[in-house]
Amino acid sequence: MSTEQQGKSGFSDQRGGGEAPLMPMASAGFASLTAKPTGMRRWRGAKDGISKYFVGIGGISVIIALTLIFLYLFSEVVPLFRAASIDHVSTYKTPGPEGETLHVAMERYMESAVRFVADGTVVFFDPATGEVSKQEQLPIPEGVSITAFGAAEPRTQLVAMGLSDGSILVVGHDEDLSYPDDVRLVTPKVVYPFDDEPIDGDSEGRPITSIGVQKGSDGSIKVAISTDDNRLRLIEFAVRRTLFATETTRNAYDLEPPGATINRLMLSMDMRDLLVGDDVGYVHYYRIANPANAQFMESKRAISRRGAAELGEDPQITTMKYLLGTVSLVVGGSDGSLTQWMLVRDDENVRRLTEIRSFTPHDAPISSINPEYSRKGFITADDTGHIGIHFATSHRTLLSRHIVDDRIRIAMLSPRANGMFLLDESENLHFYRVRNDHPQTSFSSLWREVWYEGYQEPQYRWESSSATDEFEPKFSLVPLTIGTLKAAFYAMLFATPLAIMGAIYTAYFMTPKLRGIVKPSIEIMEALPTVILGFLAGLWFAPFLENHLPAVFSVLIFMPVGILMFGLLWSRVPANVRGSIPPGWEAAMLVPVILFIGWACVKMSPLLDIWFFGGDMRQWFTDIGITYDQRNAMVVGVAMGFAVIPTIFSITEDAVFNVPKHLTQGSLALGATPWQTMMKVVILTASPGIFSAVMIGLGRAVGETMIVLMATGNSPVTNFNIFEGMRTLSANIAVEMGETEVGGTHYRILFLSALVLFAMTFVFNTIAEVVRQRLRKKYASI
Repeated sequence: MSTEQQGKSGFSDQRGGGEAPLMPMASAGFASLTAKPTGMRRWRGAKDGISKYFVGIGGISVIIALTLIFLYLFSEVVPLFRAASIDHVSTYKTPGPEGETLHVAMERYMESAVRFVADGTVVFFDPATGEVSKQEQLPIPEGVSITAFGAAEPRTQLVAMGLSDGSILVVGHDEDLSYPDDVRLVTPKVVYPFDDEPIDGDSEGRPITSIGVQKGSDGSIKVAISTDDNRLRLIEFAVRRTLFATETTRNAYDLEPPGATINRLMLSMDMRDLLVGDDVGYVHYYRIANPANAQFMESKRAISRRGAAELGEDPQITTMKYLLGTVSLVVGGSDGSLTQWMLVRDDENVRRLTEIRSFTPHDAPISSINPEYSRKGFITADDTGHIGIHFATSHRTLLSRHIVDDRIRIAMLSPRANGMFLLDESENLHFYRVRNDHPQTSFSSLWREVWYEGYQEPQYRWESSSATDEFEPKFSLVPLTIGTLKAAFYAMLFATPLAIMGAIYTAYFMTPKLRGIVKPSIEIMEALPTVILGFLAGLWFAPFLENHLPAVFSVLIFMPVGILMFGLLWSRVPANVRGSIPPGWEAAMLVPVILFIGWACVKMSPLLDIWFFGGDMRQWFTDIGITYDQRNAMVVGVAMGFAVIPTIFSITEDAVFNVPKHLTQGSLALGATPWQTMMKVVILTASPGIFSAVMIGLGRAVGETMIVLMATGNSPVTNFNIFEGMRTLSANIAVEMGETEVGGTHYRILFLSALVLFAMTFVFNTIAEVVRQRLRKKYASI
């Protein structure tokens, strides 16, 4: 064989040690092997870069989404806290004949206004221009003058005039609406509830110096008058309408006057109360539900003497007016003070005049107070041309501004509070547009106790609507926030121990086969719709608990005792018997024990009810002063606890199961028992994950809606009584959002509730992350 053939066959090279032909082959193989990993590394790097890019985009998107949610909620909430604003439209001399203006008002569309003049003329005019549209003379006898003027609650559009001959004239102003050619046309008119002639007021014919009028819901009218000799009289007009005629009966009653000169008379809409103001700063209260037996109740100084030193005399009442609904009274003084008063029941169940709040005072005597037509707001003016717009419930002064260098005699708001008349001493009428959309809200009305009309003391209340127009909305967020925390607290109280201890046992002590059944079964619970849990809790579980209340407490006592006794008995069982149960299956033996104890407690419930609680544990609660509602926090705690358990259990179980085995094995090798290893090593190492599980479960409980919506009475109470219900922020939004006017105060307060809920969950999650990171650093060295 030639040398060339030997080189091709390779035998001589391999056996003789020639390496030259093999080196190129080895180099090529190595190059191919090194090239492949390099390509894989590049592809892996590319995938890592792409993944990192998309993960970064996802994280930033989440942050942007949360920021946009916050900004949107914030944008809906900000208008709640804006102050009122006014825009001047026009100023003109009072339309119609010259003379003192007694009263001005406008209708809700601000297309027509009315002016009552001291000579008995009624002038209707355009509020923007002052152009007269209609003029009418009231039937006042010749030689008789108007000596007193009073207006009823603004919505009645009723006024009364006291005349110099002792007679009275009750008049109303109204308007007819028509739409010729689809254009609104307002046609004003004067109406007379009785005859269009003056009615006898004072039997002696003395001039009337003060007059008050009010119209009841049944159409009856009461008029209170005082004469120049300081006599006080109440006149009642009862209207009886039949199919063929309207009959009016008149009854007059003389009341015992106060000692001082009367200058103000105010009647309530329910025709039960008469408030009399005098010239020395006192308000006198008369009970007139039965005019024939009218009772003088008390006198109360409504203007403090604190400003007496500056004024040189005791401050006096310069004006006072009822707010909408005639429940509370606003009193203005010569010292510029503004106070709100209300009849409040004392400990003896007697109604007493009580000052409930004061407002930012003026620097000059108050010259005018007039309420809004549909809210608890009012406008004030003083002798120096300064005005203020206030709201009672929120205790806000929404606008304070100097308008003219003259005394403002009358300040009046339009029915929708979007327009304003100011009449100065020179008979100039100033017309303004008003923007005051959300006066009901302030920090104090949302988060502090508020003294609402009809209540004996300040309270936290949520009552957003009612059937009456004069209702005072109550928008305190405190009951809703406490209800949210209450529901979450009892849910976590039920769920946290069960979920964490069950997860620890499942991950550390349970056999893998049984763990493979238990863990997925509990995690599947999370897929159960919460509306189903709420439905079952409200319609089945709540009545069941109410009928078996003793069973609830007996389970709390006998269940742990029974489990411990079973454990003790099991430890006394011979070892060969205990050995027949594989390690990790002991929990399965507790199932019949738990079922038996629960069944026994339910069956014993009627007997326990009879033995210890007189046959009715719910009534026993009532007798000792504990309120029990069928749908209460205990029901919510159990139902919501079942919704939260899968979340806490799953995360905790994963955290415990993933504790490195070398830690547990090292602990056991050093002589620690499994229990010691679990307490000293496993729980500490898994504590960041356990804490995260608890906080995530808390976040779930705080935001839960359907369970608390269906399983509670949705009563916005402010307590942590486990036997009473609650209303949460989320449930309140779900219940009331569909009933609100878009852009209204109620609508925006619900958005504020959502913002509060958002902030609460954000704070909880932030605290959880901070604590989790600290726990991780603390136990990272284990």
